Amino acid sequence: MSSGQFHKMHGLGNDFVIIDARAPELAEQLNMPAEKAAAIANRNSGIGCDQLIILKPSDKADVRMQIYNADGGEVEACGNATRCVVKLLGDGTSIETDGGMLSGQATDTGAIVDMGEPRFDWNAIPLAYAMDTLHMPVGWEDLQDPAAVNVGNPHVIFFVDDSNSVELDRLGPMIEVDPLFPERVNVNVAHVHEGEIHLRVWERGVGLTRACGTGACATAVAALKRGLVESPVNVHLPGGTLILSWQDGEPIMMQGPTTYVFSGEANWDDFG
Repeated sequence: MSSGQFHKMHGLGNDFVIIDARAPELAEQLNMPAEKAAAIANRNSGIGCDQLIILKPSDKADVRMQIYNADGGEVEACGNATRCVVKLLGDGTSIETDGGMLSGQATDTGAIVDMGEPRFDWNAIPLAYAMDTLHMPVGWEDLQDPAAVNVGNPHVIFFVDDSNSVELDRLGPMIEVDPLFPERVNVNVAHVHEGEIHLRVWERGVGLTRACGTGACATAVAALKRGLVESPVNVHLPGGTLILSWQDGEPIMMQGPTTYVFSGEANWDDFG
């Protein structure tokens, strides 16, 4: 496919280029190697985004969502992108991802999304070896006693006194590639104030981000498991606030805003 339309959307500043390739001929023609995905995502010479989203046909759901990080690596799940896709496609959208089946309902300002059930087993995160994932006996400098949760993609969560004081731009890339995490990991630092969570995220393959939906999900679940907050809980990120609801044995429900920025046409052969 030499050219086609794209949509630019964001959820709390976490921004996406979304290409609708559900038509069979488009899905077959759109070739997206890592180099091309990274070129499209490049903010200086491409369209620019945190993640590139490709919508393809699915025999299990309304649509299949492929997700590429800014470095071109394909990942399993993205909560903010899921909300944007639900808002774009309409009510009752079911979405197949590598991280599992998701669904959602559009609202006036965004979407409510069923993000599926979290996983806590060490080999589901995955970790390199067995350990307690609610209180992991590991640490990096002052970041100690993390929790790990898989919400379609792997997250490690540190609860600290002040998330804003953590040098996440330095520690995040170090932890992301630690051998403890065979598939790399998203790094979350959070503190709880008056029953609400304040969160910053280093996203694997992206870096510091204004918002991370799966990070908010993982952090809320870890905080609820530790008894630090009650459901539903507000999760405040640099880009805005998400509302998370979860009970043990149930799927995570995430509610938050989306913004449609613009649409455009691009020649995909010009990238990569």
